[in-house]
Amino acid sequence: MTRALFLGTDVSTTGAKALLIDEAGGVVASATTPLPLSTPRPLWSEQDPRDWWDGIVASIRRALADAGATGDEVKAVGMTGQMHGLTLLDAKGGVLRPAILWNDQRTSAQCDEIHTKVGLERFIQITGNKALTGFTAPKILWVREHEPEVYARAAQVLLPKDYIRYRLTGEYGTDKAGAAGTVLFDLKARDWSPEVLAALEIPAAWLPETREGPEVTSVISQAAAELTGLKAGTPVVGGGGDQAAGAVGVGAVIPGIVSLVLGTSGVVFASTSEPFIEPEGRLHAFCHSVPNTWHLMGVMLSAAGSLQWFRDTLAPNLSFDELTARAAVIPAGAEGLLFLPYLTGERTPYPDPVARAGFVGLTLRHGKDAMARAVLEGVAFGLRDSMELMKQSGLGQITQVRVAGGGAKSALWRQILADVMDSELVTVNTTEGAAYGAAVLAGVGAGTWANVPEACAAVVKVVDRVTPQPTQVATYEMLYPLYRGLYPALKPTFDGTAA
Repeated sequence: MTRALFLGTDVSTTGAKALLIDEAGGVVASATTPLPLSTPRPLWSEQDPRDWWDGIVASIRRALADAGATGDEVKAVGMTGQMHGLTLLDAKGGVLRPAILWNDQRTSAQCDEIHTKVGLERFIQITGNKALTGFTAPKILWVREHEPEVYARAAQVLLPKDYIRYRLTGEYGTDKAGAAGTVLFDLKARDWSPEVLAALEIPAAWLPETREGPEVTSVISQAAAELTGLKAGTPVVGGGGDQAAGAVGVGAVIPGIVSLVLGTSGVVFASTSEPFIEPEGRLHAFCHSVPNTWHLMGVMLSAAGSLQWFRDTLAPNLSFDELTARAAVIPAGAEGLLFLPYLTGERTPYPDPVARAGFVGLTLRHGKDAMARAVLEGVAFGLRDSMELMKQSGLGQITQVRVAGGGAKSALWRQILADVMDSELVTVNTTEGAAYGAAVLAGVGAGTWANVPEACAAVVKVVDRVTPQPTQVATYEMLYPLYRGLYPALKPTFDGTAA
């Protein structure tokens, strides 16, 4: 009997990934091809979309070979990838310039221009967000201002994963979760915003049709089938941006279940049944990959990256396990030592590129072990900032926090997070991230599961639980307001040193 497999593709900043799962949600094969990154000027970040395509083709072929599978067995394809990147094509589908990526910082002036043309409060109410340098809209305005000859030839704007969709199917399309991350989207209407497009003078014809995450957008073309080994006519579903697809991958698809990703950066992601918008734009509000569902998201720029910095700079001879084992001996609160984790500026709750990190409360008693403990606690406090904003936005009760990412491997850090947030923290069996979520969306699109929550209930299982410890909860409740007071007190210092 022929197997039914579902393919998830993921174009991240570092690699092009292809993941195959079966009808039980088991991972059958996974292959990743590294991707080059270009930084032609300080603060710029670019990639050639044709490298994405070559990488995805290689990864799909390798995943099929490793699974011993044929294209006939792949029943649907789901797509995910880095959000916000600007891919500009001409009228014939040719790439006009390297893609400008999510972590490119060249567009501060264009963000100000957007807020002026639309009005800051109005822009937040339409899109759910402030215009930040990472988003797609200001990148379009930058090209118009600085590369008018490129802009004059533009005919199509695509996100990174949707360039792969175009190459796989020959058709333009995108999903509503990824499209919301362009900030050209009407969050409540779940479609492109005529008002924003008109104010910014961006042609609506440049933007593809939007579909829900598990909805079929197109099918594999004969040309792509010959290159990849997939079968021509295989359905391709909408998919989602990496954060939304990653939330599907860990089952954060219904209100009350929050996803916390403790990677180099930290992300707090909460599903909502209606579009909640934080009035000052301190949280991101986007559409989810789950139909008629939205999400709130807080992003912390230096989460596990803070511990990486501390180890590399002050304890290079210690492994992370040794470092956290020594930190575990230090009592909660690190004897009054606080760490502000803004090593690369911050995004939530303070969208401030000149925010800086610091230890506050150092005494002669504090050694590296206490400092390591303070780093773990400071990151937890920073992630709690996003959770508090979500509660203030009307999120409702949080019943469970599902944690993933490299930092989540530390039992001590998981306990600190549970205590700081006073919430049960769990890990789950699925560890393949956004590509897994994309494959699950493909399975829903193919009819294996009736909907996304049903699919996640079937394949995502809790494997470990951490419950808050009351005495440590009390300690952190006392310290958290002190942590919250650090940024306002130090903001003038940050501005002064940056100048």
